[in-house]
Amino acid sequence: MTKGLITRRHTMALGAAALVTPAAGLLSPAAAAGLAPTPTMRGGANNYRPDAPIVERIGAGGFWMTGTVRRAGDGAPLEGQRIQIWAHTTEGHERDAHSHGATLTDADGVFRMNMPQIVPAFGQAHGHLAYDSGHFKTVFLRPVMASPNDTSLHVDFVLEPA
Repeated sequence: MTKGLITRRHTMALGAAALVTPAAGLLSPAAAAGLAPTPTMRGGANNYRPDAPIVERIGAGGFWMTGTVRRAGDGAPLEGQRIQIWAHTTEGHERDAHSHGATLTDADGVFRMNMPQIVPAFGQAHGHLAYDSGHFKTVFLRPVMASPNDTSLHVDFVLEPA
């Protein structure tokens, strides 16, 4: 037997679900107000190389690193922000210069980099990302993949002014 009534609980659940855009995982502008900055993760700066070049992709590709960059407080997307990416992959170690590359965010604050498949290092498949352009406080992230068989990893930055 189904109920035709929409209860307060249903309305609240639908409202909360509407705050997240399924495709991008982004908060709506109303929900982004008061957005706290992303803290730097322990181990995120390991093997960091300042000024890694902006590249179309790293190596042969096959794995997608994606994410968003937003401003703390109002959650506005930040265009033209440099994100550096590096990892231990099927083509090299995270300390190798050819395993590093940078990309810029688009008008919606979205970045994407095609790179070789990330493989476990020290028992964990993980990537490294950095915002280090100077307009905002530097943030280093070291997200761990749910499975070493994943072919993508999504990471969001919320930046505060430097």
